[in-house]
Amino acid sequence: MISFIMQTPSSQLAQLNDFPLNEASVPKSSMIGKLHAPKRYHLASAPNKHGSSISHVSELKARAASDESGCPSSNGTTFTSAAGVSYQTICNINIPSQDLPFQSVDNFTACVAACDSTNAQAGQNRCLAAIFTPNRVNSADDCYLKYATNQATTVTTPVEGAILVPTNIPSIAVISASSSSVSSSGPAVNYASGHSVIQPSIAYSQLHGPTQNHPTSQYIHYIAPPDLTLATNLLTVGIEGDLSIDYPISQDTGNLLLNSTSEPLLSDLTDTPHLSRDGGKGGLLGGAHLFIFCDTGSYSTTTDNTNGNFLGFVSSSVATDTGMNALYGNPIDLEDGIGGWSDNVGRMRGFSPLTQGEQSYNIAMQGKGQRYAIWPESSIIPLNSESALLYAPIVYDNVDTTTRAAVFTYTGATLLTLSAANQAGPVATRTVDRLFEENEVEWGCVGGIRSWGPSGIGGNDGSVYIFGNVRGGILLAKTTPDSVADRNSVSGIYLTAQSTLLTASQYQYWTGNAWSHGMQSPTSTAYFISGSFMDVDVFYSPRHLTFIIVYMTIYADSTFYYRYLLADQGILPPFAPGANTSSDYVANILKYQWSAEMPLYKTGTGLSGKYTYAGGVHLGYFGVDDISNGGTKMLLSWTAPTGSDPASELSEYQIITAEIDWD
Repeated sequence: MISFIMQTPSSQLAQLNDFPLNEASVPKSSMIGKLHAPKRYHLASAPNKHGSSISHVSELKARAASDESGCPSSNGTTFTSAAGVSYQTICNINIPSQDLPFQSVDNFTACVAACDSTNAQAGQNRCLAAIFTPNRVNSADDCYLKYATNQATTVTTPVEGAILVPTNIPSIAVISASSSSVSSSGPAVNYASGHSVIQPSIAYSQLHGPTQNHPTSQYIHYIAPPDLTLATNLLTVGIEGDLSIDYPISQDTGNLLLNSTSEPLLSDLTDTPHLSRDGGKGGLLGGAHLFIFCDTGSYSTTTDNTNGNFLGFVSSSVATDTGMNALYGNPIDLEDGIGGWSDNVGRMRGFSPLTQGEQSYNIAMQGKGQRYAIWPESSIIPLNSESALLYAPIVYDNVDTTTRAAVFTYTGATLLTLSAANQAGPVATRTVDRLFEENEVEWGCVGGIRSWGPSGIGGNDGSVYIFGNVRGGILLAKTTPDSVADRNSVSGIYLTAQSTLLTASQYQYWTGNAWSHGMQSPTSTAYFISGSFMDVDVFYSPRHLTFIIVYMTIYADSTFYYRYLLADQGILPPFAPGANTSSDYVANILKYQWSAEMPLYKTGTGLSGKYTYAGGVHLGYFGVDDISNGGTKMLLSWTAPTGSDPASELSEYQIITAEIDWD
């Protein structure tokens, strides 16, 4: 992790206005069972508590509208793009959210071309519409590619759009004679023929190299209200757990949404910030490929000869893949969204929101070596077609400012609900401030797996499984999609072997031979798989009709390994052709043994000679060719220490990716 130095927040750099984020003060209990419409942070149009109006609003510089679309007279007409694809023109109509990575282009024609290019690269129609906003600020991200076309609304701002003509959309998958296919939310899924598990093996691998950061050119100039001031007795060295649960969310943290209220606050970044960070797991959400990072330092622009100046430091950040370069075997380009910046020079807000208790403590203790951090350390767990989950550790970091020796203490896990359907970039909502406690298993922090129900991928039925990484193996817990935030609610009463009545939470825990509402302890040996794991991804492979686990171990050998489930027959999810519609297909990981460990990919050490870590699988990246959809390809990422100064052009860490091709 990057050595700890706290940024000076924007709330201390300018006079503050109380411009609240919607639902920031809603009690967490009111969110229970409401994750189909997850709580998100919207900028609200309201005066502050002192009665003053909102200030510091950026003046937008209008760009001359393009006449290439023919709007408004061409509304409803059809045309053919340079790629030979038919579109219908829409004028002054917007499609909220549902965004693929947005782009900066010169005109309407280039925006349509970007949609065509996205589909050509993906080998399927991922982009269903292109929305161009000619009056956006110069150099802004003014082309919004959409993965869906519902919820269209009329707007007064000039908007030029193009929607794929449905009859012109080609098939998104070629189904071979020896396979069957089913399509739900996303690409068609191809299943192997027959009824037996097919042993997975590796056919090919290709190193892409380090990812490249390309920050946006704008940010949302939002001045947050001041956080509360903590009592002196709370500003001491040592863990004070109540700082994570007894305080509202700090509006100076967490990525912002771009909407009708915040759009007038768009301003230009005056510098191109340089970032140094580790982590980089993530996944596919809402058509965007997320890379989520832990400790992130931002610096002024660096060159080959000049290091940047330190700007700020946050414990998490997020970026999205903007070019799909890995489809062609090239390094990935990553973009941090407009909503992630705190000010015009490139300080960051931090992806995961902090409570006012945590943020105020961090500000007061900056320079002394103590802070609270939220480190998203796993791949995301899909919740439905629009949202995903992260169970992230809340860590107390205590650094000796003389020796730089650091002690990291787990203080519990928070539950984050993620959404990528926003033009300013992905947003994390802290749905439960602290779901699991310090003395409990670190449930979910190493990840989990979604068991989709009969309605298919992206539905709201089925189960959510989370992993508990302990010494000797991985424990398992599960709940329903509606109950992921319901740790402390009561679903019933049960009788223990000692005739003691206990209340039962919505979560259930595997005991080794049955499910129980009693939580397993950190010393439990009720593993669903044994081993010494550091990073873990478990997924279903339609190509092999079984589950595969990909992982790195605690032995710091810079190697990915894999094992597969030795089921006695092929496994099908309940939405697949010919499957049992009432089955919980993920439950099979408790029924069968796993294969012996096999090497998957050797990353080699980083430039520093130190081991690599934070290894993860980015499922869904390759569309219909992805292993999760019955194809052969899979994207890996990991962190490689460089040994360089974080302010240098090389950075302290590199996030590297590679393609794996299965047989």
